[in-house]
Amino acid sequence: MANIDSNVLGERIREARERADLSQKELGQRTNLERTAINKIESGTRKVTALELSDIAAAIGVRMSTFFADPLPALVSHRSSQGLDTVDSQIDSLLARLADDVEFVASLGMKELGIDSAEKLPDGGFPLPATGAESEKLAKTARNLMDLSPDEPIVNLTKSVAGIGLLAFSRNIGSDTADAGTILLRKGGVSLINSSMKIGRRRLALAHELGHYLVADDYTVDWRVSGAQAEDSANESKIERFARALLLPETAVKDSWKEIIETSDERSAAIRLGNKFRVDMGTLATRLRELGIVGSQDEASIRQTRTTQLDMIEMDLHVPLEELAATSVPAPFTLAVVGLVRTERISKERALELLQETIDEADLPTPRKRRPEEIWSFVS
Repeated sequence: MANIDSNVLGERIREARERADLSQKELGQRTNLERTAINKIESGTRKVTALELSDIAAAIGVRMSTFFADPLPALVSHRSSQGLDTVDSQIDSLLARLADDVEFVASLGMKELGIDSAEKLPDGGFPLPATGAESEKLAKTARNLMDLSPDEPIVNLTKSVAGIGLLAFSRNIGSDTADAGTILLRKGGVSLINSSMKIGRRRLALAHELGHYLVADDYTVDWRVSGAQAEDSANESKIERFARALLLPETAVKDSWKEIIETSDERSAAIRLGNKFRVDMGTLATRLRELGIVGSQDEASIRQTRTTQLDMIEMDLHVPLEELAATSVPAPFTLAVVGLVRTERISKERALELLQETIDEADLPTPRKRRPEEIWSFVS
């Protein structure tokens, strides 16, 4: 926590209000304060009481502590480049809050977070790939860092990226907003995946965010992870290539396709391969084309393929792990928060807030019963 004066506090209140797209009048109405009082608080000429600050935080939708904590350098840089007249997207605001939550837990020394594993990465990140070949190479490097073999399917991508300090959360924020975003922390990083997408797209989005994390992009919000966006930006196209190469390693895809196509038609082969590597048909079709396995017509046909329940039964396929579905919290973060409850460093209520109610209060640990003689440890 930083010691701040009325001017700094007022400025932070103003920034938070503007990001919430509220006028001073609207904030005043929500807090039973006159607009002129809000104006004076934001300008630093009127002190704000603790109760008023609590009401202001609730009205804006942030925690009161955020007004006192020094913001992440990546967050400052991002908002500075946007300008205060730019309203953050929904995913932007959620991502900033998640970053604050992780930094809070990290500040309490919880090793369960695993963000120290970010030390595996070079300072300043890896160079941004300039060619397709460099994207492929970075994907192989990422697999090696995550202790994965060069050719195995990534069963639990969320767990794998956590192994190098990237904590991936998910939230359904609707189809009309961004697909994903990432912010670098002082150590490690946080990604937020829009779970309104199907599982294959969610995994592709996280693989894409891993690319941004590895090249140390301070703050990114990706509105569309695949499709036209990749063609519009040379840099994004290289990150897209990295994501496909990570999920669909070249040698494994070529060998698997060759084996499956000998006994299956093209549609069945695509469904089997997509299920094995847990990718959507659009991603698979693009990957098969860029590896020279299929031509443009076959690519278009595979892209239109839809896997049915009957396909799953007839081909004896496994139902993919519902990764990053609905609201999800990475396991290392959950373990760290539960550890804080167990050692009585945060309340159950605070834990439920941090965990976004992904577990029930009854499942949280109960503080241990203290022995009578322990009182002396507090007074000695």
